[in-house]
Amino acid sequence: MFDLVVRGDLVTASAVLPGHYLSILDGKVVGITAQDPGAARERIDAQGAYVFPGAVDAQVHSRSQKGSEGLAACTRAAAAGGVTTIVEMPYDEGLLVCSADAVRSKAADAEREAHVDVALYGTVHPQDGTSLIAEQIEAGVCGFKFSTFGTDPVRFPRIPPWLMRDAFAAIAPSGLAAGVHNENHESVMHDLECVKEAGLTDYTAHGKSHTDFAEALAMAEIYEIGAYTGCRAHVVHCSIGRGIDICESYRRQGFDTSVEVCIHYLVFSEDEDVARLGGKAKINPPIRPSREREALWRHLAAGNIDLVSTDHVAWSLDRKNDPNMLKNASGGPSIEVMVPVLIKKCLERGVDLSMVARLLAANPARHFRLLPRKGALTAGAEADFSIIDPSEARWSVEGSQTISDWSLYDGMSLPQVKATYVRGQQVWDGKSVVVAEGFGGFVKPFGRA
Repeated sequence: MFDLVVRGDLVTASAVLPGHYLSILDGKVVGITAQDPGAARERIDAQGAYVFPGAVDAQVHSRSQKGSEGLAACTRAAAAGGVTTIVEMPYDEGLLVCSADAVRSKAADAEREAHVDVALYGTVHPQDGTSLIAEQIEAGVCGFKFSTFGTDPVRFPRIPPWLMRDAFAAIAPSGLAAGVHNENHESVMHDLECVKEAGLTDYTAHGKSHTDFAEALAMAEIYEIGAYTGCRAHVVHCSIGRGIDICESYRRQGFDTSVEVCIHYLVFSEDEDVARLGGKAKINPPIRPSREREALWRHLAAGNIDLVSTDHVAWSLDRKNDPNMLKNASGGPSIEVMVPVLIKKCLERGVDLSMVARLLAANPARHFRLLPRKGALTAGAEADFSIIDPSEARWSVEGSQTISDWSLYDGMSLPQVKATYVRGQQVWDGKSVVVAEGFGGFVKPFGRA
């Protein structure tokens, strides 16, 4: 007898299977069948709804602002959005996760606070060099994050090319990927000074200081360091079609390169949206003109994008509403809407929903070496999934689980996340998170103790 059998339109990384059955026992997937698999302690009839593998959000900043969000609130919003695993960035306010002690401390916080599962990025402090990389790998990080651009010498430092080369070389034997923020520091700083000297403060100021040139230049550098060292090189938030072209060129040469696009680059554009949203839409790299959004969609439909993520950060509104665009913090909250937004946009553009399962579940799980535990509705995998009603309803911040009092997506009509399950247990019932803090936990790459 199964613990749970769910019937619905099952979305896998290869196909959408209408009216199929998902069977679950002891928190794991037993299989997918066209015929009723038999008796179960609980049955869910989700006909007319989609059953998606639990999303793995590859880029989350839950602790960028002290006293604001944190792992408990962030994972509550994740559960409401069909996200069953978050991959936490290492740039916490007051704690750069760049040592084994820091990894263990944050992992313990995840075990105590999280509603869904949490994997961790590590990084390096420039003063430490590469000396603490091996111990972070041993402590269970699922990858490393660096930046070609620095906003703070301690909290978000620039890693110069020679140190990044040495770090990539140290990571390479582990098989983990090195993910990098993709903006050339020198170019941005020069253009930023030019923008300030010109007195520009409106919505165009950010894009003119953080240019597509700076982004493409950084991406070429990142992939070349990967080619030189043999390390898996990953760009964490590409906003331009040319960046995907660069990644593809290295792939064709046989190098292990990958590219991630954040959900906002697929939804918004500078000319259509940033003009009205102002500082709320300030993000690094910037939201680009609509032609770049369309270029990204062409690449997505062609299968050239590896991951879609949020780059979620729940800044308080006072950090996002300055009329001087340049004075606002970069980024915004989106973990609760990523899955329904991508489903909506793929349906509108005629992109098969199996692409959503690849971009949000299978590919990130593979990238961070969480397969076969996470990312797929296959036999033996943990039963992480969501049930999505394709009929749309208005999503609002006021009725959401996020702690933020603002969102770029406020008022958007979206498919509805009716339920989310982690390891076969319901964590979201369509209205409330139904598990306590600590139900989620720290997950390491597969094969590590």
